[in-house]
Amino acid sequence: MSGFTSNEKRRLFSLFENIKEGVGDSGIQKTTNSDILLVDGLNTFIRSFMAVPSMNDDGMHTGGIAGFLKSVGYAIKLINPTRVIIVFDGSGGSQKRRKIYPEYKKGRKTKVKFNRTYEDLSSSELEQKNLQIELMRLVNYLDVLPVTVMAIDNIEADDTIAYLSEETFKDSNVTIMSTDKDFLQLASDRVKIWSPVKKKIFGCKEIVDEYGITCNNFIYYRILEGDVSDNIPGVDGVGIKRVLQAYPFLGEDKQVTLQEIYNYSENYKGKYKIYERVLDNKLLIERNYELMQLHNTQIQSFTQLRVEEIINAPIKKINKISFSKLITEDKMWNNIPNYHIWLNQCFGKLNSFVE
Repeated sequence: MSGFTSNEKRRLFSLFENIKEGVGDSGIQKTTNSDILLVDGLNTFIRSFMAVPSMNDDGMHTGGIAGFLKSVGYAIKLINPTRVIIVFDGSGGSQKRRKIYPEYKKGRKTKVKFNRTYEDLSSSELEQKNLQIELMRLVNYLDVLPVTVMAIDNIEADDTIAYLSEETFKDSNVTIMSTDKDFLQLASDRVKIWSPVKKKIFGCKEIVDEYGITCNNFIYYRILEGDVSDNIPGVDGVGIKRVLQAYPFLGEDKQVTLQEIYNYSENYKGKYKIYERVLDNKLLIERNYELMQLHNTQIQSFTQLRVEEIINAPIKKINKISFSKLITEDKMWNNIPNYHIWLNQCFGKLNSFVE
């Protein structure tokens, strides 16, 4: 510390103490639940499994695990959360929506983009088996990191994430990590959506810039378009350009209703074909609203208690020895180069907020 004046030394020590205690640049004391990163677990894992062709030193595919960990680590460095919660679909999670629409998520398949001559991924059966093995192994890695993992029976991750962002952490800043556009309907002044594919954080302004529709009205575009990935058909011939052309008020800063869309379609019927299609497909549109809206998830009280129980459970600090053991057992040294340094740079930030 030679060369520093007494005042400069005091300032440096004060800055160091602030960093240790979790005080942000604004001087506001941060707590464990100040800034929440909610990770759509299966969405993130499947995207990694599909896109990352990493193999370990034995030639076994490990892209799902390595890609997931690196993707979440990147988000932590970018967003600087005080807490990370990784949410997976619970057992039987799709049943509620299948009661509304039996074909919901039927026929979903993982389409791997890398070299299909790799023996263990040469058929859809082997591919799905390998996916399940990697996903189960990923849980072991998450268990030694300072994160909360949540999977509630009979509840999909979408509903859990919506409940957490709107109820459990209604006084916190929340970032949802997912490529699922349905989450854009939850954006607000304190809820943002991080898209790992677009490498973009979406708030209400960014949604308008990207789509021309406000976050309050984004759900109407989604239910008209449908969702191919969840096997939810939309209105024939409807895309973002036609929606904007036919319903320009969806880009205005006021929340509309389905009835207003129907009334508008009736008043201007004949100008564009979309108006007649919307009026002819009211049952489909209303069904899609039930399937895709996330503001009213109707989670039962005992499930809410289970969510709160998991949230209030103690968070573990990083277990570096166990993490190194897992990397060694899976021979994944080359999948996450310099993983000791990487672990500290990413997940080490969360340790200071673990009580």
